[in-house]
Amino acid sequence: MLLALNVNNTQIKIGGYVGSDLKAHWRIATDLDKTDDEYAMIVHALLKYARLEVAQIDAAAISSVVPPLTEVFERLCQRYFGVTPLVVGPGVRTGMRILYENPKEVGADRICNAIAVYQKYGGPAIVADFGTATTFTAVSAEGDFLGGAIAPGIGISVDALVEHTAQLPRVELGKPKAVIGRSTVTAMQAGILYGFVGQVDEIVRRMRAELGGHATTIATGGWAELIVDECRCFDDLDPLLTLEGLRIIHERNRVATDAARTASL
Repeated sequence: MLLALNVNNTQIKIGGYVGSDLKAHWRIATDLDKTDDEYAMIVHALLKYARLEVAQIDAAAISSVVPPLTEVFERLCQRYFGVTPLVVGPGVRTGMRILYENPKEVGADRICNAIAVYQKYGGPAIVADFGTATTFTAVSAEGDFLGGAIAPGIGISVDALVEHTAQLPRVELGKPKAVIGRSTVTAMQAGILYGFVGQVDEIVRRMRAELGGHATTIATGGWAELIVDECRCFDDLDPLLTLEGLRIIHERNRVATDAARTASL
């Protein structure tokens, strides 16, 4: 079984794959203070709950945008599961050209998203990932990573609004009944939600124009379900897209390694 770990600033997605079949998946909160031992106990408990055996894990793959936790999860995989994980980064076979001025700047999660969207939906394509940051990733018709746009995420935008105003309260994000709010809470909900809807639709519109017309547009990430139904631009919601990309990258590297071993015999 492949243990897939997508480590982001707010949440960590975990998936257990047997071949291309996702047996179970979970989200846990990102905590920089937790050790590899503590995270291992969490993963053990999740596996047990899903009736999966630790002994089934024979491979692991990590995509991380939190460098301190990359090392934590590498140690976890080695100490508790006896496997050396594949860590998505420079030098890892992706099967995709990264047409960025400095490819090392591209987050591992965006590479996973790009690979998965092209594999599942073809190109040209756009992925909007609603996480701590909202990222937009464009993939060409030929399957190249072209680049994209990065904007503040919904959660941190709310935090900034509350932090820098004296009288606005922290609100639970939700869909208000009307854009014209009749209380401070509903006015804030309307401004935040529909402000992001406008941002997303406009960025996607401009990206599609640069790509030469229609591009399949997929939403993913923790905040996607809140906003996707209000936007006009999405073709599908795929909350596990990043994990799927991580699985594909692991498979491509496993096949390449096996082929190299066979050639050396």
